[in-house]
Amino acid sequence: MISNQFQSCIDACQACAVACDQCASACLGEDDLKMMVDCIRLDRDCANICYTAISFMASNSAHAADICKVCAHICEACAQECGKHDHDHCQQCAEACRRCAEECHKMGQMAHNMA
Repeated sequence: MISNQFQSCIDACQACAVACDQCASACLGEDDLKMMVDCIRLDRDCANICYTAISFMASNSAHAADICKVCAHICEACAQECGKHDHDHCQQCAEACRRCAEECHKMGQMAHNMA
């Protein structure tokens, strides 16, 4: 059973990963694909680290907080990049990334306080 302390962060990571996957896919269909390259790359990286963070938290890994700190950093970078673009999918992704970064920061801080 997943600890309640992880559930909020897991939910935010799941929503972020899905938003990033959807954003990357939508970006591939944009007219100016060259302008979207950094967005697509960060979407891919962000989705991957979110899925990894979910796995670490779900297994109650002792290293979950470390992964969440990295996840927060990548989510912040992705939010910043997606926020530069006016497309709805980018704006929705940026919001999901900001929420995930916030939850991952909390997770990292909570684990630090318990140590």
